[in-house]
Amino acid sequence: MAQLREVNSDNKSWPPGTHFLRYHYLFLSEPGPHLPQFLVRGCVNHQNFIQFDSHVGKAEPQVPWMAHVDAQYWETETQKLRAWAKLQQGEMRTLMSYYNQSSGTHTIQLMLGCEVQEGSGSRGFWKFGYDGQDHLMLELETLSWVSSHLMSRKTKHRWETERHYASYYKAYLGSLCLSSLHRYLELGGHSLTHREQPTVQVTRHSAKDVGTTLRCYAWSFYPREISVSWWLGEKELSQETKRLETRPSGDGTYQTWAVVRVPPGKETQYRCRVQHSGLSQALTVAWESPSLREVDAIILIVGLEISLGIGVVLLTMWCFRGSWRSIAGIA
Repeated sequence: MAQLREVNSDNKSWPPGTHFLRYHYLFLSEPGPHLPQFLVRGCVNHQNFIQFDSHVGKAEPQVPWMAHVDAQYWETETQKLRAWAKLQQGEMRTLMSYYNQSSGTHTIQLMLGCEVQEGSGSRGFWKFGYDGQDHLMLELETLSWVSSHLMSRKTKHRWETERHYASYYKAYLGSLCLSSLHRYLELGGHSLTHREQPTVQVTRHSAKDVGTTLRCYAWSFYPREISVSWWLGEKELSQETKRLETRPSGDGTYQTWAVVRVPPGKETQYRCRVQHSGLSQALTVAWESPSLREVDAIILIVGLEISLGIGVVLLTMWCFRGSWRSIAGIA
């Protein structure tokens, strides 16, 4: 991190909203032809900005705004992550011995990083997993390792004897991580800090197996964090609501929806409430049934289309009639 300008984490001016720096580490006991043994990805506000793949053997930028960072930075990151890969080999052998495993494909997962929330300060996080299950978590306030089950207690006891591990992570997550996050936000600029307010629409659906439902669909918003909820009067229908996990739209924005089942004929009594940093205040949307005026307009349009169609048919018949008369006259 020496090539990134250090910033005092206590006196920095953060852009509005929530921002985070997060690293995901994955180590495999037995890599495959298309699976690297060691893979690391770094994310800032859901943008993957750096990646290390043991097949490639070096750290590489994943976004244009990181391509301008000094070459020494990439060399430093590459050497650091190669060293991490060697450490994880030893950790994998130890964990497999705890579980009495001598072969097979097993995984170590590590997630660590820091987050700044507007009005709520900052926090750090460190989580360690084995074979897709929680294994250890570092409690930064007490500098203690929290084990998830019996087997993880062996790792807990082993790491407690190396007290510098916890102290190092606390120092990194509480200081250098925040300084790096601030610098990455400066490098990424508008692509990391801009706001796109969601477009929201409520639609009605009917099916024999689920009855009548209302879907509140929000799309074209950034950043990813959003709250979509259904309300009946002053009551939030949290238990009755089915939600879709927020997903990328493919254009740099996100989309999601929330569905609630409603009694037929009561649809207009329900309200969808959307909260997002791109909105100055919460947005409330309800389903609107077609009005009589809209129905009349639809009938008028259909009538005009029918009249136009009849007119076209008559005109075509008249044209053909004239053509046949011309042909008969020539004959």
